[in-house]
Amino acid sequence: MNNIYYSGFSEDIIGLIEQKQTLGYKYKSQAMMLKRFDQFCLKKYPNATILDKEIVLHWVAVNRGEHPSTQETRLSPLNELARYIVRKGESAYILPKGVLAKKVKYTPYIFSDEEIKRLFATIDNGCLFCYEVPLRHIVMPIFFRLLYCCGLRVTEARLLKVQDVDLERGILTLTQTKLGKCRQIPLSLELLNHFREYSQKVHVFSTPQTWFFPGLKNNPMTSQNINRNLRRFLWKAGISHHGRTKVGERGAPCVHSLRHTFAVNCLRKWMQEGKDPNAYLPILQAYMGHTYYRDTAYYLHLSYDLVQDIRSNIEQTLGAIIPFNSSQNTISHEKYD
Repeated sequence: MNNIYYSGFSEDIIGLIEQKQTLGYKYKSQAMMLKRFDQFCLKKYPNATILDKEIVLHWVAVNRGEHPSTQETRLSPLNELARYIVRKGESAYILPKGVLAKKVKYTPYIFSDEEIKRLFATIDNGCLFCYEVPLRHIVMPIFFRLLYCCGLRVTEARLLKVQDVDLERGILTLTQTKLGKCRQIPLSLELLNHFREYSQKVHVFSTPQTWFFPGLKNNPMTSQNINRNLRRFLWKAGISHHGRTKVGERGAPCVHSLRHTFAVNCLRKWMQEGKDPNAYLPILQAYMGHTYYRDTAYYLHLSYDLVQDIRSNIEQTLGAIIPFNSSQNTISHEKYD
């Protein structure tokens, strides 16, 4: 790591990253942002050794055409670096709260039941054989079903290995999770049958270390490849994908929308069955791998399609816990989990 950072703040950047990773955080995207900051300092402030106000304000200044959430993404690891330096007893400028614009609000995309049917019909019938990735037409239908039926994060699914999939008991062991906390989730019988058929086609001669969803040259699929394929499927299914979301607009459908839709559909189903959400939200929390109860509870806000009697049920049973604003059904980017 010493060969990556070269500015006057290199030792502190390395120390912060090591501390975070020791605590269980992957801290990869933040480390990449701090590398950009390191390069910025080398160019603009090559002799600086004190993280002062001028440097911080210069770094977080809004670039032309920059989305406000991107500015927030650039600021967060820098403020953590400043706090790390201050904890060491040295001087550093921490940007106060309220200096930047308020966090951007948006409405994540929730697929309707009809859209889900069209999407999977397209994935099943529209994924053609590819010479470079000869298993793609077999992998894609199962991979996207896993995201939707189990609400997994993309990384949790794409980095599954054969040894992580128990086809006898129908249990997935997820190791590539947030904070590195391993968890196990059960598969429905229908999905398990799909997995067994898939495994017979793909993994007859595989080792336990083989990627369960192989991509190019038997490497795991990349997030970019998954996103490109989903956009193609959305277009063929006639589901609008309007690209980059502007401030205040509803979010475009993306891979993570399958996770959101899974959570909302679980809550909707339980409430239609008359089940107490207070009792079932902790189950959903554990299943989806959320650290905090509030992260799961925010999924109550994600769909305009919740019927009125269910919305009333939410307000009556959870109103004291989560304010429900029917006129602005939005959450912040920080809850996009």
